[in-house]
Amino acid sequence: MFFLFLHQILKMKILDTICALSTPPGIGAIAVIRVSGNHAFDIVSSLFRNSSKFLEQPANYAKFLSIYESDRIIDQTVVVKFVAPHSYTGEDLVEISCHGSQYIQQKILELLLKNGARMANPGEFSMRAFLNNKLDLPQTEAVADLIESQSEMAHKLAVGQLKGGFSSTISNLRAQFVELAALLELELDFSEEDLEFVDRTHLLTLLATLKKEVSSLVRSFKWGNNIKNGIPVAIVGKPNVGKSTLLNALLNEERAIVSHIPGTTRDTIEDTMTIQGVNFRFVDTAGIRNSEDVIESLGIDRTFAAIEKAEIILFMVDISQTSIQEIQSEIEILKSKIDIKEKNIILLANKIDKSESLNREKLQEQKIIYLSAKAGTNVEQVKERLVNYVNEHKIIDNALLTNVRHYDIFLKIADEIVRLEDGFAQQLPTDILAIHLNTILHFLGEITGEVTTDEILNDIFGKFCIGK
Repeated sequence: MFFLFLHQILKMKILDTICALSTPPGIGAIAVIRVSGNHAFDIVSSLFRNSSKFLEQPANYAKFLSIYESDRIIDQTVVVKFVAPHSYTGEDLVEISCHGSQYIQQKILELLLKNGARMANPGEFSMRAFLNNKLDLPQTEAVADLIESQSEMAHKLAVGQLKGGFSSTISNLRAQFVELAALLELELDFSEEDLEFVDRTHLLTLLATLKKEVSSLVRSFKWGNNIKNGIPVAIVGKPNVGKSTLLNALLNEERAIVSHIPGTTRDTIEDTMTIQGVNFRFVDTAGIRNSEDVIESLGIDRTFAAIEKAEIILFMVDISQTSIQEIQSEIEILKSKIDIKEKNIILLANKIDKSESLNREKLQEQKIIYLSAKAGTNVEQVKERLVNYVNEHKIIDNALLTNVRHYDIFLKIADEIVRLEDGFAQQLPTDILAIHLNTILHFLGEITGEVTTDEILNDIFGKFCIGK
C-alpha cells in the first residue's frame, strides 16, 4: 500500500512536460534535446512555423524541420517523435537534433520553457521510465553503468543487466524465498492443530541452497566492481628491478620516471589500460626495502596498501642479480606482511638482456615470465597472462553484483539468513521465523523497486546526468 501511495505522489510530480540537453554540454557537431510528457507534442510543435507538419508526422520517423523564434530562424533540425507508451519514458517523447552551437542549444531550451515545459531534474527521464514500468530499478541503474562503461567487458556486463539478466536472477531468487515463506505460513496456519505439514529438514535444505546463492552474489561484488572500474594490478618488487619501466612498456608511454638510482618511485603511480576488452588499473609502487628515509618509508607503506587492494600482483625481480631461491624468499617475506591467499601472483624475471646465463629452474607453484621491460621483450606475454586470469575466473555476467546499493542490501539479506538458521536451530516459533523471511523479501523488493521510498529513488536517479 505504501508503495502505491508513493507511486501516486510521484505520478503527480511527473504530470509536467520536461526538457533537457541529452548530449554533453559544450560545442559539438550535433546536440540532442529531449522533451517528454503529456504535452510534449504541443509544446514542440510551437517551435515550427507550420505546426501541423510536426503534429501530422508519423511516429518513429525523422523529419527535417526549421525552428523559428517569431520570423527569425534559429536552426535547421532533425526531429523524431515517439508516441506513448512506445518510448524510453513510456510518455510522448520528442528528440530534437540540432547543430552543436551552445547558443542554439540554449535558445531551443528557452523556447521550450517559454511554451510550457520545465527543465528536467537529474535522471528524471529514467525515473519516468521506471515509474511507467518500462524498466525495473536494476535496469535503470544499468543505464548509468552503460553510459560509464570504459571497456568491452564492462559494456557487455551493463548491456546484459539492461536486458534484464540481473533482474531475472533476482526474480528466481525471490521465487525460492517465496516458496520457503509459503511453507512456513502453511505450518503457521495449522500450528494450533498440532499437525506438521512441513518437513523441517526440507526447509533447512532449501535455506542452505539459498544461503549458498546469496553468498555467491556477495562474493561476486569484488569481481563485478573490478570489471566496472578496472581490475587493480600492483607492480611490486625491490627498488630498481624495473617496475616503472614495465609500467611504461605496458602503457606504451613514458608515464613513470625511470632512473638507475634505487628508490626513485616514492609514491604509487596509477593508470589504466584496456587489453582485449578488459580494463586494467596498473599501480606502480615504491620498491620494497628497509629505508630510513621518511618519505620513501611512506611510499613503501602505500605499496603494501596497494597490494591489499590489488586483484593481481606482478611480482618483479632482477634476474641478473637474483637466484630462484632468493625469489622464493622474497615471496615468503611478502606473505608474512600481507594476506595474499585470494590474490594472483605473476612472477616476472626482468632484465634478461643483462643476464649472461639465465637460471631457468622452475618454481614449484608459479611459472615465471622472463622479460626485458626496457627492450619490450615478452611484455606481450604479461598482457596475455593478465587476460587469461580474467577469462579463467570469469563468472556468469548476469550473476555479478556491480552496484554498491545491491551489495549493501545483499549483506543485510545474508545476515537475515544467519538469523533464520539460528532460529531453526533454537526451534523458535514459526511466526518469528516468518518475520525474518518477510524481511528478506522486503530487501529483495528494494533491489527491484517493488518496495522503495522517495528518498531511495532520489538518491539513485540523482546520480544520473540531467538528460538521462
